[in-house]
Amino acid sequence: MTTASLIEALLFSRAEPWTVAELSRALSLEETQISEGVSALKTQLDGRGITLLESAGSITLGTHPEASSILEQLFKEDLSKSLSKASIETLSMIMYGSEVTRGKLDYVRGVNSGFILRSLLVRGLIERKPHPTDKKTFVYLPTINVLTQFGVTEPSMLPDFEKISGELAKAFVGAETSEHGTDS
Repeated sequence: MTTASLIEALLFSRAEPWTVAELSRALSLEETQISEGVSALKTQLDGRGITLLESAGSITLGTHPEASSILEQLFKEDLSKSLSKASIETLSMIMYGSEVTRGKLDYVRGVNSGFILRSLLVRGLIERKPHPTDKKTFVYLPTINVLTQFGVTEPSMLPDFEKISGELAKAFVGAETSEHGTDS
């Protein structure tokens, strides 16, 4: 498999931005090799529905700008639909968890949570902030808007908060050892 293909696989699997340094560590390649692979991938994706986006030192996959009007209509339709069971599950873990990372969510749910997190972010139900101790990782928190929809001003006011957050903390323990700096 080519370096460009490996980079594409990593960018797709995470559905979040990567830096050249992160890609270099993940693939055990020199940063110059990663840069060459990124250039090759950009060329390969030229004229396709998926494009390579680069901003502030980060690289991610995104949809081609010419597809924006079609996608905007689809997103509007999706936002008018009810949340899926998986979205409700993920939102609940974020509301009752403390400093919930994607790695913890993926570990407990047993599946990739990237697309659900993106949907919850777009809907304004959660927000993403840099992890206080690991700048390569993000934590997800409920927005004030979603808390007010539940009639509370902070998560600790949610029903059975102590009990549920305690059980969730136990479930997250295994995730602590499985996170390797690739969580976002």
